[in-house]
Amino acid sequence: MFTARNKGRLALGAVVVGAALALSGCATGDPLDSGSSSGASETIVVGSQAYYSNEIIAEIYSQALENAGFTVERKFQIGQRDAYLPSLESGEVDLFPEYTGNLLQFYSPDTTATTSDDVYAELKTALPDTLTVLDQAAATDQDSYNVTADFAATNNLKSLADLKNVTVPLTLGGNPELAERLYGPAGLLATYGVTVGFTATGDTTVEDLLAGTVNIANVYSADPRIQTDNLVTLADPEGLFLASNVVPLVNKDVADQIADVINAVQAKLTAEGLVALNVQSTVDQKSSADIATQWLKDNGLS
Repeated sequence: MFTARNKGRLALGAVVVGAALALSGCATGDPLDSGSSSGASETIVVGSQAYYSNEIIAEIYSQALENAGFTVERKFQIGQRDAYLPSLESGEVDLFPEYTGNLLQFYSPDTTATTSDDVYAELKTALPDTLTVLDQAAATDQDSYNVTADFAATNNLKSLADLKNVTVPLTLGGNPELAERLYGPAGLLATYGVTVGFTATGDTTVEDLLAGTVNIANVYSADPRIQTDNLVTLADPEGLFLASNVVPLVNKDVADQIADVINAVQAKLTAEGLVALNVQSTVDQKSSADIATQWLKDNGLS
């Protein structure tokens, strides 16, 4: 059922479309043209955080919707959750790229879910009545443990579980507080039976990993340096880290209309792919719009 907000939008759309059809010389590229592929007359408002990676995903969503015939209004660089979630809950914003684990913790601070599937399932029940989520992507933006490609190859490392077979001493690097985090040294021992030393590396974590000061590093899974410095992110099958997969947070009023378009994007958005998108922003200095256009083309979605 549409809310009053959406009924108002649809009524305005009908007036505009009717006026456009009455004019003999209207342009064929009018975004309100009734011949659009989706037949949608409602404007979809897409938001983003003040974070380049999140804005890229929001732009991909926006262009995918436009390619499907929707009219899109962009409200990017809004800020953090306390700034944009009220706009989503009120219906001022319709669609927002989010991250499952962090969003679940916002609504359910005491959650004990950590694995991707468990977090996603619980998130669906934790959201306010006006909101829902579409499909989660394989892409994540969360804590992860990384090693160099050479160290991974030498020790046959693909998963955190493989670390227990390494014969050389292991030293984990990260911010000082990692020493006491549940996913720090004690968590590695309890979850995977892996004993590690710890060195507080702060802002030089990746540099210390490359220099060999540490041989495991706490790096966010979408960090561009994973690609540019040829790092290997170790899989976490037991859920040591809180999974934070990319997920579209949507207003229920428009969820059914846009689900097919946005879920097609989600199906193509991989962890490695998100890192590559971020490299294009931070290293290649490309705009979010250009990055999104090329990604959609490369993935057969334009």
